[in-house]
Amino acid sequence: MTYESQKVAIKYFVISAVFFGLQVILGLLLAAKYVWPDPLIGLLPFNTARAIHTNLLVVWLLFGFMGGAYYIVPEESGTELYSTKLANLQFWLLLIGGLVAVIGFLFGWTAGRPLLELPVELKWAIVVIALIFIFNIFMTMIRTKKWTAIQGMLLGGIVMLAVMWLFGIPFFKNLTLDYYYWWWVVHLWVEGAFELIAAAIMAFVLLKLTGVERQVIEKWLYIEVGLVLITGIIGTGHHYYWIGTPEYWLWWGGIFSAMEPLPILFMVFDTLNHVRHRKLEVKNRLALYWAVGCAIFHFIGAGVWGVIHTLPQVNRWTHGTQVTTSHGHMAFFGAYAMLVLTIVYFALPRLKGLEQFNQKKGFWAFWITTTSMMVMGLAFGAAGLIQSYFQRGLGIDFLTVQGFMRPWIIGVFYTGIAFLIGTLVYVLDVIGLATKESS
Repeated sequence: MTYESQKVAIKYFVISAVFFGLQVILGLLLAAKYVWPDPLIGLLPFNTARAIHTNLLVVWLLFGFMGGAYYIVPEESGTELYSTKLANLQFWLLLIGGLVAVIGFLFGWTAGRPLLELPVELKWAIVVIALIFIFNIFMTMIRTKKWTAIQGMLLGGIVMLAVMWLFGIPFFKNLTLDYYYWWWVVHLWVEGAFELIAAAIMAFVLLKLTGVERQVIEKWLYIEVGLVLITGIIGTGHHYYWIGTPEYWLWWGGIFSAMEPLPILFMVFDTLNHVRHRKLEVKNRLALYWAVGCAIFHFIGAGVWGVIHTLPQVNRWTHGTQVTTSHGHMAFFGAYAMLVLTIVYFALPRLKGLEQFNQKKGFWAFWITTTSMMVMGLAFGAAGLIQSYFQRGLGIDFLTVQGFMRPWIIGVFYTGIAFLIGTLVYVLDVIGLATKESS
């Protein structure tokens, strides 16, 4: 059953896809700046292009998460959304805020803090948007007669997302103190709030896609809560190694850093095991591919790469090198980008009333993006190992080492072109589905 108010998610999904494409284009430009004499340096110097690239990532993921929430909550709650007007207002505020931020970066309007470059005025605007979102979701949920674990997990993740954002607004003159709280946003968004939201969305998709019992899915959500509270929060310490904080963070951060992906991985494969034994038919195989791929890539990029990279004995050499870039790209793509694409390919056909739809483009997008991202991650990793050894280990100067890394960065650039092709296939497919009349 679908509710009329769920259709507000469509515009969120479309803009999420468009911003995803723009983010990849900026990423390709950044790779080109490593290979050739700084293309577009007068218009888009490296620091500006990087700020736009990383902030577009956050914005398009938020559009995807919010669209997913507006699709999931009415169905889980068994009622129409509390206010489609608020949902539409929130959409336009976030869209205008994102565009203002990008244009502002071009003219140097920035707070200057890496990954949190938004000026203070725009950060407070995000707070207003978050409050509208939480209010709308909560007011919808309280209408339900029976709360579910998926609802609780989703609401908890959204509230945590908003609360952690507040720690990125004040600026502390003491650099250690400033970065201490800076990581409360950057890390606890990614390995706290995002993980809770991701688990809720994945649980909902698997529940509806496969038809397995709710308790099979929900048991992993409870494990996810425990792991986020234990490993996600304490694991923040793996960012505290080198900023002037106490030495005990070496132990705490190293031990608790990389267990968050396990519940989602187990949730997916436990569900598939039930599907196989009960011989359940899955009609939307495209969404299932994205869901399974998300779990596997999440485990590799965030889990395996995380364990390898974040232990203090290794991190002392690799921190801030292209090894970090390799981990970041693979983890974000696997954990959250693929999750957004999963909910889009699950929800959008249903919202448009498409019993059957052509899944060929979606599969092309899946194989092109996943393959090229894996190769790109390995190329970044190889460049990072060279950088760590020659620059950090042997003390060779930065620019000389960049020459040693160049063949691998060229590899990043060309795999980036392949990734862009896969992304454009996805963007065009989403726009086509969103504008298609129901069958």
